[in-house]
Amino acid sequence: MMLSSELSASAARSSLEEMLDSLRKRDEKPKDLPPALPVRPTSKARLPSARRSLPINFKIGSGESVPEYLPNGSREKEGNKTDRSCAKEGKESVFQNGSFGSKKMSKVGTDQQPVESPYARKKAEEVNFGERLEEHGDSYLSSAPSSLTVPTEDSECVDNIAYVLKKKLRVWCLLYNGHWESGKIQSTSGDDALVLLPNGSVVTVSQENLLPANPDILEGVNDLIQLSYLNEPSVLHNLHYRYSHDLIYTKAGPVLVAVNPFKDVQIYGNDFVTAYRQKVMDDPHVYAIADTAFTEMMRDEVNQSIIISGESGAGKTETAKIAMQYLATLGGANGIEHEILQTNCILEAFGNAKTSRNDNSSRFGKLIEIHFSTTGKICGAKIQTCEHSRVVQLAKGERTYHIFYQLCAGAPLSLKEKLNLKMASEYNYLRQSDCLTIDDVDDAGRFQMLMEALDIVQLSKEDQENIFSMLAALLWLGNISFQVIDNENHVEVVEDEAVTSTAKLMGCNVQDLLLALSTRQIQAGKDNIVQKLTLSQAIDTRDALAKSIYACLFDWLVQQINKSLEVGKRCTGRSISILDIYGFESFKKNSFEQFCINYANERLQQHFNRHLFKLEQEEYTQDGIDWTKVDFEDNQECLNLFEKKPLGLISLLDEESNFPKATDLTFANKLKQHLNTNPCFKGERGGAFSVCHYAGEVLYQTNGFLEKNRDPLHSGSIQLLSSCSCPLLQLFASNMLNPSGRSVSPLRRPSAASESQKQSVGTKFKGQLFKLMQRLENTTPHFIRCIKPNSKQLPGMYEKDLVLQQLRCCGVLEVVRISRSGYPTRMTHQQFARRYGFLLVENVVSQDPLSTSVAILQQFNVHPEMYQVGYTKLFFRTGQIAAMEEARKRVLQGTLMAQKCFRRYQALREFHELKTGLITLQSYIRGENVRKKYQLLIRQQQAVVLIQKLRKQQIARKLLRDRQRAVIRLQSAIRGWLVRRHLDHMQNLERLNLESTKAEEQLDENIPELKDSEQEHVQIESSALAELQGRVLKAEAALEQKEEENAMLQQHLRKLETRWSGYEAKMKSMEETWQRQMTSLQVSLAAAKRRLDAEERAGQNGRSDASPTPSPHYYDSEDTPGSRTPEGSTPVKPNNHTADAAPVQEFNLGSNAVSPLTKEFEQRKQVFEDDAKFIIEVKSGQSASSVNPEDELRKLKFRFETWKKEYKVRLRETKATLHKLGNSEVDRRSKKWWGKRSMRMT
Repeated sequence: MMLSSELSASAARSSLEEMLDSLRKRDEKPKDLPPALPVRPTSKARLPSARRSLPINFKIGSGESVPEYLPNGSREKEGNKTDRSCAKEGKESVFQNGSFGSKKMSKVGTDQQPVESPYARKKAEEVNFGERLEEHGDSYLSSAPSSLTVPTEDSECVDNIAYVLKKKLRVWCLLYNGHWESGKIQSTSGDDALVLLPNGSVVTVSQENLLPANPDILEGVNDLIQLSYLNEPSVLHNLHYRYSHDLIYTKAGPVLVAVNPFKDVQIYGNDFVTAYRQKVMDDPHVYAIADTAFTEMMRDEVNQSIIISGESGAGKTETAKIAMQYLATLGGANGIEHEILQTNCILEAFGNAKTSRNDNSSRFGKLIEIHFSTTGKICGAKIQTCEHSRVVQLAKGERTYHIFYQLCAGAPLSLKEKLNLKMASEYNYLRQSDCLTIDDVDDAGRFQMLMEALDIVQLSKEDQENIFSMLAALLWLGNISFQVIDNENHVEVVEDEAVTSTAKLMGCNVQDLLLALSTRQIQAGKDNIVQKLTLSQAIDTRDALAKSIYACLFDWLVQQINKSLEVGKRCTGRSISILDIYGFESFKKNSFEQFCINYANERLQQHFNRHLFKLEQEEYTQDGIDWTKVDFEDNQECLNLFEKKPLGLISLLDEESNFPKATDLTFANKLKQHLNTNPCFKGERGGAFSVCHYAGEVLYQTNGFLEKNRDPLHSGSIQLLSSCSCPLLQLFASNMLNPSGRSVSPLRRPSAASESQKQSVGTKFKGQLFKLMQRLENTTPHFIRCIKPNSKQLPGMYEKDLVLQQLRCCGVLEVVRISRSGYPTRMTHQQFARRYGFLLVENVVSQDPLSTSVAILQQFNVHPEMYQVGYTKLFFRTGQIAAMEEARKRVLQGTLMAQKCFRRYQALREFHELKTGLITLQSYIRGENVRKKYQLLIRQQQAVVLIQKLRKQQIARKLLRDRQRAVIRLQSAIRGWLVRRHLDHMQNLERLNLESTKAEEQLDENIPELKDSEQEHVQIESSALAELQGRVLKAEAALEQKEEENAMLQQHLRKLETRWSGYEAKMKSMEETWQRQMTSLQVSLAAAKRRLDAEERAGQNGRSDASPTPSPHYYDSEDTPGSRTPEGSTPVKPNNHTADAAPVQEFNLGSNAVSPLTKEFEQRKQVFEDDAKFIIEVKSGQSASSVNPEDELRKLKFRFETWKKEYKVRLRETKATLHKLGNSEVDRRSKKWWGKRSMRMT
């Protein structure tokens, strides 16, 4: 961008600008110069700067662009002219220019806001890219594309068909049937070109109908930004290629395009959720959009919204459920996510129906706001919805809400009896469209799933029964009929089963129901006048009551679900809103419902344009960068047609609804009178008019507009609901009488049973829509555009015209253009210098952030076309910041590596020092511990020695005391015996002395005899003492002898143990020998048996050779071989039969001779084994027996050898006997045969 030469000389030039001029002059290659900074005027007002056009032409449409330097007034005039011309041209200009959009694309900055706008006029606080970088670092750049090819000189001829013709590249040619076909240029002639089509034919096409085609390498790219040539046929072909390969998701810049596959595609599940959460996969997907919204919500703490749009049958509901499943998986923790997912089943049953375009069409707009905690876990949700006019109004081939058919098909028998339910074909509201079932849909199974979902969201059984009672009452209400009673077409209700069933289910009086449906009370002053209703009025009253009850029931059900999912004190202000709104509708007959639905879609399209086109380009303009504006299809004119006061569609409808005598025809005439000059409005014949919406022109029939806008539910119906005993109907009536106390859904569709009597349905719907837009405006939007590939709802079918129409409505091409040519990455000068300033190789003289930023751009050789310098910010094209971010990442990684190495060195050094100190400390501590343990061991040893010493002393003392006691006891016993003996002796002596004293006189006579007796007594006492001493000596000698014998016995025991070990070794060897001998005997016996069998077979063969072999036919099947002669005619005599049996007896004798040997062998074997086991048990001590195992083993061996010799002798004798018996049998048989032969010959 060159500096403006028109600035006055007095304009002050800063030193920074002079420095930049010197830098620009220093560069040699002008094409590599960065864009110059915009001139900063001395005043606060910003002067327009000279701008240089980019090489790529971003213009769309055939109108000439308005020069940027024109005054605002000139631009407005020029824009209005272009607007009117484009409106007349229609959609055919799209094919000529190869771009989406049929009407004038408004310029940003020239639009004037309508009188009313849902957007606040305050200056929003800016949260830009740089601030997020400063706060969150590199994570913010993870989702940005990594690279974009730098445009070269060839890029100037991207859309130049002359270049394509010269190079003879592939092109798209518009054929006479209006379809685009791919082909290759063969030659050119003037304004025509010969194109070779894929089928081999060559057609002549005007160069105006040619568009360049992309190379094969770009076929099926997942982002339309990557297409080299951006035009309608290229986008259509790319989407068709991906759709045919089951790649239903494609990115169009920031928008996700989802093509409905009408079949199950295996790209969902927990594995894919994990892959997208961990950034393993980056292909376009609903999971990627939901993950981006979740990440930005957690990172920026800003509420997010996912806006899903598309026409009916495009897959909006399924896409919303997929997004909810992903968020539930990410934020699932406390089980509330299961309740949120189950609400889909409930809302589909009560809010979805079959239409001519979709078997599961959402007849309501759903905005579910999922709240998250600070940790990213789901803590609650809130749902808002509904439209209810389909209860009574159905077209052929359509169905009302699914719940009615599910209730009739799947309700249990007890519930059917309680509600008096019948088949669905017996109710007028269900059978009027001649469609009661849907292919491949089980209504009964869906009802069971609904019951489970109601239990999961904690709806009580009583409430469930009340819901089903209301649904049954609506079905019976539709069966109520009327009969005309007079010439004025007044009617009365036919009292039949329908009336009684309805009154019973609603809990009201039958007469009150009859009066409410056939009459109307009109208040005239203080009097109430009862007016009878005509047939059409009665039917409208009945249907209005049914629609009102269902609307209130649905709203009450949503309130109960919200109570179950409410956040309460857990609310953190972080939420993700998913908007699944009804799509644009255009039927053969469009009424007030389609009028409001399409108005809502116009407002949502404006929200889309505002965020993707207007706000984006306004920022470019405000920052003064060189920018060629991208035109887009602005629907502001259509919104003005709806919202403008006092001459807007809604204002005129409210005005006409207030006139008592106004009709739908007068309303249509008023529209033609006041709006005929509006380019978006077109009056039609009769009571019809057309509106040129962003998605196309729609013809509306005004029949019923006024009545539906007025809300015809009269007070008599409300009083009837108040008188019912059912608590739900009483609640509904109170809400209708007091609408201010009831929360209103911003997504409520228009209906004939609104709760407010003061405000019209259209105005109320407009206010609710404005509130919805204000809520969405406070969130960061993420757009998903659902595309319906064919109108037959079949997989694999791709209708290009249908897809093309939807892409035009979505503005996909404009989104891709502005994304590819715009500057999505932007940072302030300060943030850019602060983030990347350390990457400069050379120091900048000036420390100004702008100078630093320019030096950084020059150092990285960023192409001038890839960025622009604004007044406050730097703007970069897609992927350009990635190179500097990569360099920054490398430098930071290198810095981190150096820091890591240095810190590692420091840590190792500190570790080694610490380790050395620890080892030294441990050595001292261990030494001290060992010394303490050693001292402890010494003390313990000393204590042990002392204890042992004391113990030994104690034992010695005890032993000594015991011995002393024994000796003393022995001595005392001996002494006692001696004393007693001496005492006895002394007593005897004393007695004798007494006796002697007495007989002294007598003894005097015989003195010699007394002397001899005394000497004898003395000798006896000395001999007894000597005898006792001798006994003691003998006892001591015997004790010593016993001790010597004990020592000898111990020595002999050790010798016996040594001999026992030898005996055990000998026993083992004997056992092995015995086992070998037994084995040899078994082998010999087996060989003998085999020889015996062989000799028997040889004998039988000899006998068979010696006698003729009888033929098989000599024997009958029931006779033995010996019962007939060889000739088979002469019977055999009995003696011959006995003779023939002789060999058999001899064979039995041989068998009898062998069998005893066999039995004897087995018996003896068992006996020897038992004896051997017994000996082993005795040797090992297991058996308490006194036998000598060595003797027993010797005896066993002797018995075995003896039996072995005897057995061999008998075996040889048996063998000889058998041999003899075999020879005699052969001789006997040969003689017998020859004898029989000679007898037959004779």
